[in-house]
Amino acid sequence: MLTVGCHMSVSRGFAAMGKQAVEIGANTLQFFTRNPRGGKARALDEKDIAHFLDIARENNFGPLVAHAPYTLNACSDKPEVLDFAYRAMKEDLERMEYLPGNYYNFHPGSHVGQGSEIGIQKIAGLLNELLSEELKTMILLETMAGKGSEVGRSFEELAAIISQTKCQERLGVCLDTCHVFDGGYDIKENLETVLEEFDRIIGLNRLKAVHLNDSMYGFKSHKDRHARLGEGQLGWKAIFEIMNHPKLKGLPFCLETPNELPGYAEEIRILRENYKE
Repeated sequence: MLTVGCHMSVSRGFAAMGKQAVEIGANTLQFFTRNPRGGKARALDEKDIAHFLDIARENNFGPLVAHAPYTLNACSDKPEVLDFAYRAMKEDLERMEYLPGNYYNFHPGSHVGQGSEIGIQKIAGLLNELLSEELKTMILLETMAGKGSEVGRSFEELAAIISQTKCQERLGVCLDTCHVFDGGYDIKENLETVLEEFDRIIGLNRLKAVHLNDSMYGFKSHKDRHARLGEGQLGWKAIFEIMNHPKLKGLPFCLETPNELPGYAEEIRILRENYKE
């Protein structure tokens, strides 16, 4: 079964978000834990969450993906930014205990001139403060496009973060198709080779979710500009190959394309029509 959804707004509550997902043909979804530019998280409503969990069960939802705010930089050179990263992540993970068994995805961060080695050490250090065997949420490191001083631009950098953390069973990876293509991994012409490289360096057992996006600027551009499915440099053929690859089937595919709900509904319809059971 294809597990596919899109990025949705939780501002109206979890139950409303779940109903919208069902209306557009989705059976998973992704949401920001708070405003993507930072700030406080909205208050939780336990009745609303319980209603959402009922909707998810009734409609056979796959794992959900919560997304940390973009302003969360776990390897900043500024103490106040590092403090926000710790406090926001800690609070987000506590709140995710109301949705146990799901994923919390974050951009590893930007080392802002300190160098990737220092950045990796700082990210791993923050994770070591937060990870525990009791945690019911898996934290996902997202693959990045290599824009500026981003950490996570290569499989080796993600593997280095994981190798320096404790409780590694609570760590996974989210592969963003736009990011890896922009970053220099040719998933359009050599998907099998890229997946073999991922398996050798990180391990496919750690790949837990996919951000399914087309790329506006394309291979090795390091631009990180998403395009609607089929309208970018990847194109439908590559997207269908990714979606149907035996090593990726069963993972939740989350769309982050520049769309409103009707656009997401159309993309989901096309993906389902071209999915091979």
